[in-house]
Amino acid sequence: MKYYYSKDIKKDFLSTEILVNDALMNIGFGVLTEINMRDAFKSKLDMEYRNYKILGACNPKLAHQALQDEKMITILMPCNILVIDNEDNTSKIAFPIAKSQLKLAGNQDSIKLSEKVDSLLKSAFESIN
Repeated sequence: MKYYYSKDIKKDFLSTEILVNDALMNIGFGVLTEINMRDAFKSKLDMEYRNYKILGACNPKLAHQALQDEKMITILMPCNILVIDNEDNTSKIAFPIAKSQLKLAGNQDSIKLSEKVDSLLKSAFESIN
C-alpha cells in the first residue's frame, strides 16, 4: 500500500523548505517539530549526510477533532513532511497519505477526517513547484 507521494523540485534545499512551510501555512498547517537528519547524524554518529529534514506538520483544529474521535490517534500524528537535498541543486519533497496511517485506528470518524487532511495536504503539495 502506498503511504506517501513525492516529487522533485528544481530548487535548492533551503528554497524548497521555505516553499513547503509556506504551502503548509496556506492550508492552516504549521510545523510543530523539525528533525534535521544531517545535524543528528553529525552529532551522534560523526557522519556527513545530505540536508534531510522531517517537518512535523499539524492543523490544530483537525488535530483537536481527531482527538475527539480517537483519544490515542496522536500516536500517528503529526503529519511528517520530508524535504531532501538531491545534491544537484534540486530537492525532493514527500507528503504522507493520511488515510493510509489513520485507518490503523479502525475508527470510521478518523478515516473520514483523514480524507479531509489528505485533500488539504494534496493541495499544498500540488502548489509547490
